[in-house]
Amino acid sequence: QVQLVESGGGLVQPGGSLRLSCAASGFTFSSYAMSWYRQAPGKERELVATIISGYGTNYADSVKGRFTISRDNAKNTVYLQMNSLKPEDTAVYYCKASRLGRNYWGQGTQVTVSS
Repeated sequence: QVQLVESGGGLVQPGGSLRLSCAASGFTFSSYAMSWYRQAPGKERELVATIISGYGTNYADSVKGRFTISRDNAKNTVYLQMNSLKPEDTAVYYCKASRLGRNYWGQGTQVTVSS
């Protein structure tokens, strides 16, 4: 059974940092592109960052220089280090696994940036 379980969300002040984790099971993790998406209230879900083993990473312009995506294939886990957080980063963050048209989603973790 495929599972993606996000953790690490919470409430943080502007300028603060959080590290999200997404633990995967039930599929060959290293073969999949892993992405983080987010969805703010009243907005569409948007791509934040993607990492593909052996190929590299890409980021949305809005998070470049502040967020870092990484993965540990030995632990079947993908991370999102978020620094210099802004109120507009407030959203539910989801991880997604993709390969050859097959997609798996996690249940999401809430990130709230507020003073």
